Amino acid sequence: MAKKEFKAESKRLLDIMINSIYSQKEVFLRELISNASDAIDKIYYKALTDDSLTFNKDDYYIKISADKENRTLTIADTGIGMTKEELEEHLGTIAKSGSLAFKQENELKDGHDIIGQFGVGFYAAFMVADTVTVITKAHGSDEAHQWESAGADGYTIEPAAKESAGTDVILKLKENTDDENYDEYLDVHRLKAIIKTYSDFIRYPIKMDVAVNKPKEGAENEFEEVQEEQTVNSMVPIWRKNKSELKDEDYEAFYKEKHYGFDKPLAHIHTSVDGAVRYHAILFIPENIPFNYYTKEFEKGLELYSNGVLIMEKCPDLLPDHFSFVKGMVDSEDLSLNISREMLQHDRQLKLIAKNISKKIKNELKSLLKNDREKYESFYQSFGRQLKFGVYNDFGAHKDMLKDLLLFYSSKEKKLVTLDEYVSRMPEDQKYIYYASGDSYDRIEKLPQTELVSEKGYEILYFTEDIDEFAIKMLANYQEKEFKSVSSGDLGIENDDEQNQSDGDDSQYKDLFEEMKKTLDGKVKSVRASKRLKTHSVCLAADGEVTIEMEKILNAMPDNQHVKADKVLEINTNHEVFKTLQNAFDNDKDKFKLYTGLLYNQALLIEGLPIEDPVEFTNDICKVMA
Repeated sequence: MAKKEFKAESKRLLDIMINSIYSQKEVFLRELISNASDAIDKIYYKALTDDSLTFNKDDYYIKISADKENRTLTIADTGIGMTKEELEEHLGTIAKSGSLAFKQENELKDGHDIIGQFGVGFYAAFMVADTVTVITKAHGSDEAHQWESAGADGYTIEPAAKESAGTDVILKLKENTDDENYDEYLDVHRLKAIIKTYSDFIRYPIKMDVAVNKPKEGAENEFEEVQEEQTVNSMVPIWRKNKSELKDEDYEAFYKEKHYGFDKPLAHIHTSVDGAVRYHAILFIPENIPFNYYTKEFEKGLELYSNGVLIMEKCPDLLPDHFSFVKGMVDSEDLSLNISREMLQHDRQLKLIAKNISKKIKNELKSLLKNDREKYESFYQSFGRQLKFGVYNDFGAHKDMLKDLLLFYSSKEKKLVTLDEYVSRMPEDQKYIYYASGDSYDRIEKLPQTELVSEKGYEILYFTEDIDEFAIKMLANYQEKEFKSVSSGDLGIENDDEQNQSDGDDSQYKDLFEEMKKTLDGKVKSVRASKRLKTHSVCLAADGEVTIEMEKILNAMPDNQHVKADKVLEINTNHEVFKTLQNAFDNDKDKFKLYTGLLYNQALLIEGLPIEDPVEFTNDICKVMA
């Protein structure tokens, strides 16, 4: 029969299909299986409206057969088949989708949907095959036809013999090259793996003949290799099952099966939405942190399915950064896919799904926090840092969503507490939520700056992670209570007497403080009498937005901007050391300079800041001791 040419636009599209559209050649099998599933779906829909048709599910399946000798791979289905006209129409014009036309002509019911919409997936076969042959017989027809093509140069259609309705797609695989091994698509195990990855949840059985060892008849302890037909896909995905049918063990098994992690999930979310956008989702909150979680190598994202067919292994757009630890999948019938199904159009549906998922995750975490505090704290140990980052990230866009999920260590409770718990315990006269920053709880406990706040009976939150203070600065307040560092220049808790005494001290010792500032030569913004110190002699405070702890963190970053806090050296004028300092100021200027340097270095050490000249510091100690 004379070869027919593809239409001009189809030739160009075919060339693009083979060379550009798909990132992985193995997806050709996903596309052909999806087409086969469509063909069976069409029978199902016909049966819903045509009383003469009965749909016996056992009669409908997809069969994959590999012939190594002849280098052919066959994908056969028992679906609706095609007439000669349909062959011409759908395979002669690339991107003419029979599925789309069928969807438009038939009202879809009963939770089924037709997968194919673009009509291009079939041509993915040419990525691995020199020749593609289609033998098909339409349901209710006595005639069968064969369509054959070796690519862009055209195709032939001629009569063929086929016993039953359905379609066989036969691929004559390409020869191996230095770069490509096409033999892998004749290997049963490799084919099973591809099906498991992309088409495991196609609703009809996908069958293959698999070699198995069985006991030999009439012989003891002897085995023989026989071909056994096996169904290699799961068919009914867990997310389409009724939640009432499923137990925790089922979700844990799914978590393990999908290799989401080696741990057990702390919690799962199973949701089905049938509204503006339809989708099913199963989400997991892991127990343990992945080894590469806080590295550039970590990729966030959920598995994305369209009608049970895997589209993307990791779809990052479905998860915000602050919930990047969540594992799981989404299956939707309403996604706008591009021509290869591999990339999503960034459309309203996707954004809507992502928004809903984010709310679900937040509510699950809030529920965990409320009902199983121990579990939540275990989760927070691993991923709390990410929640704090979420508060700070995107200029605080998500802070209101995340603030109630934060936990910080409490000076009073000696355990992690929420901001809500802290505020609910605040005395009436307390104006601020107080916090202190440091390397560890023990170290913070010993900070001189905490003395006054603790003496007042106020609770202090301990910040030990570098993100803590940045997150809180972005949050600014909680339930109209501002955050205040215990190292802040103004703590807002001094009474009038203390204030007057401090102001009096600053005035009384003005010359001494000026001389100290001069001696320190720009290392501090000012020197003043402390309102907060009770037993300690000296400490550093910070005026302005940048705290001393923030300075340390910012300067430890690779792109060191040399950010400096406005440091203030605070002196306890009631401490015995101050009397010694006064005496030196009045009588011995060299000693005064020596003591000033020592007090400043003490304050640096208390803050965990490096001493500029350790040798000089040790020599100064020796001078005092001599």
